[in-house]
Amino acid sequence: MTLRSFFCTVLFLSLTSALSAQQNSAGFTLEDIYTKGTFRSKGISNVRWMEGQDAYTTLEQSTVKGARDIVRYDALTGERSVVISASQLVPGPEYGALAGKPVVIEDYFWSEDHSRLMIFTASKRVWRYNTKGDFWVLDLAVGRLHRLAESLARSEQMFAKFSPEATKVAYVFRNNLYAEDLSSGRIVQLTRDGSDRIINGTFDWVYEEELDCRDGFRWSPDGRTIAFWQSDTEGTGVFYLINNIDSLYSKPLPFPYPKAGTTNSAVKVGVVTVPDNGPAEEPRWFDVPGDPRNHYLARMEFIPRSNTVMIQQLNRLQNTNRVFAGDVQTMQLNELMTDKDEAFLNIHDNIMWLDGEKSFTWTSEKDGWRHLYKVARDGRKEELITKGGFDVIAISCIDPRGGYVYYLASPDNATEQYLYRSRLDGRGSAERVTPAEALPGHHNYQISADARWAIHTSQNHMTPPVYELISLPGHKTVRVLEDNAVLKEKISAAGFSPKEFFRVDIGDAVLDGWMIKPGGFDPSQKYPVIFEIYGEPASSTVQNTWGGGDLWHRFLANQGYLVMSIDPRGTNMPKGREWRKCIYGKVGIVAPADHAAAVRRSLEQFPFMDPSRIGIWGWSGGGSMTLNAMFKYPEIYTTGIAVAFVSLQELYDTIYQERYMGLPSGNPEGYRQGSPLHFAANLEGNLMLIHGTGDDNVHYQSFEMLVNELIKQNKIFSMMSYPMRSHGIYERENTTYHLYQTMLKYWLEHLSAGGD
Repeated sequence: MTLRSFFCTVLFLSLTSALSAQQNSAGFTLEDIYTKGTFRSKGISNVRWMEGQDAYTTLEQSTVKGARDIVRYDALTGERSVVISASQLVPGPEYGALAGKPVVIEDYFWSEDHSRLMIFTASKRVWRYNTKGDFWVLDLAVGRLHRLAESLARSEQMFAKFSPEATKVAYVFRNNLYAEDLSSGRIVQLTRDGSDRIINGTFDWVYEEELDCRDGFRWSPDGRTIAFWQSDTEGTGVFYLINNIDSLYSKPLPFPYPKAGTTNSAVKVGVVTVPDNGPAEEPRWFDVPGDPRNHYLARMEFIPRSNTVMIQQLNRLQNTNRVFAGDVQTMQLNELMTDKDEAFLNIHDNIMWLDGEKSFTWTSEKDGWRHLYKVARDGRKEELITKGGFDVIAISCIDPRGGYVYYLASPDNATEQYLYRSRLDGRGSAERVTPAEALPGHHNYQISADARWAIHTSQNHMTPPVYELISLPGHKTVRVLEDNAVLKEKISAAGFSPKEFFRVDIGDAVLDGWMIKPGGFDPSQKYPVIFEIYGEPASSTVQNTWGGGDLWHRFLANQGYLVMSIDPRGTNMPKGREWRKCIYGKVGIVAPADHAAAVRRSLEQFPFMDPSRIGIWGWSGGGSMTLNAMFKYPEIYTTGIAVAFVSLQELYDTIYQERYMGLPSGNPEGYRQGSPLHFAANLEGNLMLIHGTGDDNVHYQSFEMLVNELIKQNKIFSMMSYPMRSHGIYERENTTYHLYQTMLKYWLEHLSAGGD
């Protein structure tokens, strides 16, 4: 061993010992968080309220090892009964190696009459979600279990759905639609042009990621036709991920990905008749006005008890939503209504048809707040349902028979959420349903269709989720389903530090924040600060919720850091339209300025913050904000870690970036000012860059372009690449643990811990 290698070894062992000692002094370790799952909470799996019954079903572990049962619970009595046991899901000898072993339920779907059950299993990941796999159907009357698509390749089916009468099932296979008769097993191919370029019944990457469109077809209420989306990706730029680690030679992985200002897929809606005999006819197409590459067909659903689909069409700038009614027999289109905004519109899935399909519910921010409206079918009359100076966070249940809509809101505190209800006729005021004495924090509800029952989940920053069955509207607890009592004991034993919520007035706005103080906190000392930031319209970091316990930040606090987070304007908080949309055209500009102002004000408000030791970190949009903070305000932030970031806004996808920034050609200065790449020359502090090379969302290209610019500007920085990990950087063995060890090591080396 050379003298140099000896000293390197001693230094490594010293640092390793120091990290281990600091981890143990925290009361819990990184291994507890990321390898052992010590603080993992329990939940309730795959709850389904049973239509017309005061009962729900869940998935539970079976007595057969590795298998699961579907279990029914009576809401009133709590009586438990196994509806579908693993023993009913054992394939016969005709299925070869699968015979004799129960099909493992990953998800399940009942037919409308509950006569048949569909099981989803052997799933594969497509982008972020496991949407491809095998489907099995159990006929409850005769006990017959069979696998769909027997003549097609295994584990390649997507979005299988019963027809309304449960006589057929339709599914997507390799970008084509198929229908299968459940009695005869006859399979009919409904579309034939599906390919790598033409996508039927599902979507390309950008629709899935940014419009939440995955399942791309709908049965008509009479079960005779299917309406579906088709995407033509020709002309869309192809991006290549490079797999260098799974074979001797590198493997390029191409996929269409439209970057801001470039060509989108051409998307249209078609209709195909499902034949009882013979081959399928050619699909027919709705002639939706406008260039299909410069508009988005964001939603399409059948209007109940009709042969009419409602189609929502966003323009490319996503500030106009035209809603059409399309007759699947005549293919005639009629425009129902148009919603507009000077900034941008978000798509909401809160539509319910009322009054015998003569009106429907609609979510809009036209009065300055996110509210639910009732709109006449011809679009000529609309009435406000949820009234008041507050945002509807989410719709939980619309109950036409009872005459109420139940929804989440928090008029007084944007970091929390509670259940409210309003009359569907618009009379009266909003009524809080969650009791006033309930746990302060986040409350969620899975409500039965008749609004008589709900699975209620309550949680906050110190309380892991508690699940209980309640009756509505009185919000009376019927029974506790899971209280996570064991986890609460572990939390108490580990000495978790609470989050302290605060507000900071920066002049233009009052921002919400939280802090976790270091162990053994002494207010007379000054502590280094690590800020977590996101700062973009898709999310919020300052919420009074469990969120997995925020163990990483609590761990950092126990190392001697003051950990804080502040939500700048533009983040997804229930503070009204102006709060969210004031950042239009200014993503990466307003938020870093707000945050810098908030840090300056906080230094006055909290004298125990050390102004010479201010760190900041974030992931995805938070990584971009970290870079903008470090580059634009180097006098404030001394150390930063940016993970999976966008360094140049033109590199990100059309739908997200153009929604909030407009087209690059129409807002070139906004794109420039919002992109940290252009300000890399200003770096003064310590910076760590982290990215997965297999990131299909924010491409590794963004990382490499910034690295190239920092080298050009002769800036010294640190970097870590994770081969073939995606945007979440979690795939493959030991990845998450290694990632957080890497970040911990960087903080300890570059932002000295402890009070001075």
